[in-house]
Amino acid sequence: MPDTVTEAFEAQRDRLRAVAHRVLGSHADAEDVVQEAWLRLSRQDASTIQNLDGWLTTVVGRISLDVLRSRRSRPEAPYDEVVVAVGEGPEEDITLADSVGLALLVVLESLGPGERLAFVLHDLFAVPFEEIGRILGKSPAASKMLASRARRKVRTPSPALSAGPEQREVVDAFLRAARDGDFEGLLRVLDPDVKLTVDTPDGVVVVLGATNVAAGARFGAANEGREVLVDGLPGVVAWRPDGSPLSVVAFTVVNGRIAGIAAVADPARLASMDLPEPPGTVGTSR
Repeated sequence: MPDTVTEAFEAQRDRLRAVAHRVLGSHADAEDVVQEAWLRLSRQDASTIQNLDGWLTTVVGRISLDVLRSRRSRPEAPYDEVVVAVGEGPEEDITLADSVGLALLVVLESLGPGERLAFVLHDLFAVPFEEIGRILGKSPAASKMLASRARRKVRTPSPALSAGPEQREVVDAFLRAARDGDFEGLLRVLDPDVKLTVDTPDGVVVVLGATNVAAGARFGAANEGREVLVDGLPGVVAWRPDGSPLSVVAFTVVNGRIAGIAAVADPARLASMDLPEPPGTVGTSR
């Protein structure tokens, strides 16, 4: 592989990683996608590629699409290694900032793979619909329709995406049941089709269904946890004993039940967030 091609790829690496991260919502999965794109490029005759930027975007898009479809075909993803911490604390009007907010992630998870890819590539990265169509195997018009449908879902305000008293009460009931190991209590507040996504250092873990979420999750009582708003959603942030962030969790409540849980337990992504200071921190305020 000529050095010029290597240098050209490295110049695109950050952009490609950003594309994959926003499509997949996971730093670890994004890194894997970019590495796979490099491997495919290394096996390709670079002289046959007229537009390297477009070629790489197409490859990253197709690999990301495969990852999204793979997630949906494996609804019972392993969850026994994931610990989501919860805790009690005063309610705060705090919005957590990240390149892909948890509230947006919750909405993106509700989109089909094609809708999600079309929306991210076009609205966030200005990729033409002709290129998106080649990735999806659809016409530009069909790709435009997918992006438009996704845009309506993402941008249409929903009363469910809020942290009013009713939503917070449901989340509090969930947290109490989790701390007490009350399986029946968890089932009462979980929607039968609830979807849990956890961003871990090893990738995104997806768990579907109230029984799987209630039975498979091990929720530990975190004394340093605090109830917060996560991009407008009721949520919890927890810390380790040394003060480093452990997890951030956001809940989507629909019709009195939890329909979605999005959690971040990846230290790299947690480090990029504007989190409140842990309890007991002196001389710092947010």
